[in-house]
Amino acid sequence: MAEHKWHEEFEALRKIVLSTHLNEETKWGCACFTYNDQNIVLIHGFKEYCALLFFKGTLMQDPENILVQQTANVQAGRQLRFTGLAEIKKQAKIIKAYVEEAIRVEKSGAKVEFKDTSDFPMADEFLQKLDEHPALAEAFYALTPGRQRGYLLHFSSAKQAKTRESRVEKCMPQILAGKGLDD
Repeated sequence: MAEHKWHEEFEALRKIVLSTHLNEETKWGCACFTYNDQNIVLIHGFKEYCALLFFKGTLMQDPENILVQQTANVQAGRQLRFTGLAEIKKQAKIIKAYVEEAIRVEKSGAKVEFKDTSDFPMADEFLQKLDEHPALAEAFYALTPGRQRGYLLHFSSAKQAKTRESRVEKCMPQILAGKGLDD
């Protein structure tokens, strides 16, 4: 598991983050640090790197130009990535400054402007199914915006129409049951 691979790195990052007096909690199986019950930064690991994920990273100043958008679909979060303990130790002051910047952003009350669900592309294959099956349309629009976006991204990310059609067919029972893609 990633957390075992990055144990020393996680401890070093944790020490830096805790020096800013954030509260530590466990969320999504990861060390998550909060200010006034608001998520500020999370420590997580992957196969190739471990990272600090800043929940409002898109609003942060990035003087070192080191914040990374994890995927094209991530709207708010940004990561600082590390591949080893020496890298974390070398950048400790910079890391702390970024955590302090994230706290400043939270204290300012700034909010991330998220794209509206209607701004996400809807695959033609899914539109056709919604037209053919009013109950499916009703169930889809009754889902939370996040669940709707999950399906829209899942369907539209397939390059071939055949794959999009297959994904829509496979997900129809789940949508009709009022569940999200990962429920």
